[in-house]
Amino acid sequence: MTIDTVIRRANLGDGRGPLDIAIAGTRIADIAPGIRCEAAEIDLGGRLALPGLVDTHVHLDKACLDDRCPCGGSLQEAVKSVSEAKKRFTEEDVYARAARALEMAIAHGTNRMRTHVEVDPRVGLTSLRALHRLKRDYAWAIDLQLCVFPQEGLLDDPGCDEVLVSALDLGADLVGGAPYIDDDSHGQIARIFDLAVERDLDVDLHLDFSLDAASLDVDEVCRQAERRGWGGRTAIGHVTKLSALPPERLDAYARRLAGAGVAVTVLPATDLFLMGRDATENVPRGVAPAHRLAREGVRCSAATNNLRNPFTPYGDGSLVRMANLFANVAQLAGEEDLAACLDLVTGSAARLMGLADYGIAVGGPATFVAFDAKDRADVVAGIVQPEIGFKDGRQSFHRPPARLNRPEAPHKD
Repeated sequence: MTIDTVIRRANLGDGRGPLDIAIAGTRIADIAPGIRCEAAEIDLGGRLALPGLVDTHVHLDKACLDDRCPCGGSLQEAVKSVSEAKKRFTEEDVYARAARALEMAIAHGTNRMRTHVEVDPRVGLTSLRALHRLKRDYAWAIDLQLCVFPQEGLLDDPGCDEVLVSALDLGADLVGGAPYIDDDSHGQIARIFDLAVERDLDVDLHLDFSLDAASLDVDEVCRQAERRGWGGRTAIGHVTKLSALPPERLDAYARRLAGAGVAVTVLPATDLFLMGRDATENVPRGVAPAHRLAREGVRCSAATNNLRNPFTPYGDGSLVRMANLFANVAQLAGEEDLAACLDLVTGSAARLMGLADYGIAVGGPATFVAFDAKDRADVVAGIVQPEIGFKDGRQSFHRPPARLNRPEAPHKD
């Protein structure tokens, strides 16, 4: 076996001290201290190496719309504003904006991503075609899953079901929905599961996106997942209603979700921006407590959701920043809790997406990123951005650290 590159002095965070990583082609050939061979070398100098950041829920097709859509309104206003903008989308426009957002994420260490793609009678398959191209063109840096879904309702949007089926025919990795938009939310959930089972696709739904916790569609999703045998293949995003539950009811839902094998993704930036807008004081955070769900065995992640559009008018694609934001919202501190926050955008997120090859191990993909941090908690506490990344044995990005230009010391006569 020919070794192409040796990564020197990587800290894998497992207490073994700095180790070398030998890369042959696209795979890791060996991990050991002081590997001897004639190959190109890159010295990490003891930096923390992780398999990479995993964004489980993002909308690349409507990223970077803040220059053409009004921002700062409610969820309903955001949906309406983007609905109008979608009528003028072209493949070239979607591709350019999505590429801008994707490159931000890559430069911040994300190398696996699930993007939700809107398909409906207004935009048709335009965005999906653009993102198929993007998935192919950026495979050198990131693995992209495409989840097609109707943002503006399915049953109550004439012609949308036909477009969704056409999107699945064109090719998608998952199918999703936004049941709270339709009057018959349970009907939409059943239809999405019908399509998933028929085509053997995982499900990822936008769900329970408000603070009125009188009733939740979580129950119906869990019931459908159990009835269809889709436990471990179903995820729900937002679920902001969970933030409005008293402890005993939240714990009951956590056990229900864990038992049904339904995963949860929280979207801190969007949920903070959109929830609680009618409150004049004691404004609720509106972010589902993923840390408490995870303690009951629910597979959880934190993700970006939107970048620079009416749903979230800011963002830079950094999942480390998102993990830190969640830690702030959940009021978490200490090494164990902060490391768990990083897990929401690394290991736990990878499990949610079913990534069997996630990890740094001999025989596995030579895909990882390196941080100038002592451990996982330090990454979150310091919002430390990765400095270098590799995808399948090839360096995919480099973010040199900032340097201070100190004045020269005055000369003494």
